[in-house]
Amino acid sequence: METCIRWDAMKAACPTRQVIARIADKWAMLVITALEGDEALRFSELRRRIEGVSQKMLTQTLRALERDGLVSRTVYPTVPVTVEYRLTPLGQSLTEAVDAIRDWAYGHMSEIELARDAFDGRAASSP
Repeated sequence: METCIRWDAMKAACPTRQVIARIADKWAMLVITALEGDEALRFSELRRRIEGVSQKMLTQTLRALERDGLVSRTVYPTVPVTVEYRLTPLGQSLTEAVDAIRDWAYGHMSEIELARDAFDGRAASSP
């Protein structure tokens, strides 16, 4: 893993903030999860796997991930045109971190629900 002193995410001008924002986005994390492994997926397959994502949001997310080198897009000259997406090696290197965040959420959801209920109860009883 490459670390450089010139990167400091705590600084407003640091370009790593953009990367962190990209990979911390819920749709990006779900796309990375859906594409995990060697399987390439078509747009419609991705949209079916990721419930609730709009066509526009999925398109924007895939373009952003492609721009950052995390997803590759392959166009096949068929009628209609076939487009497939897959994680690049760089994108594959991110799956372990995404999986860890998802697993953490699964493992702590009960605690989070209790905390939310307690907070909402306090907020409801406040004047």
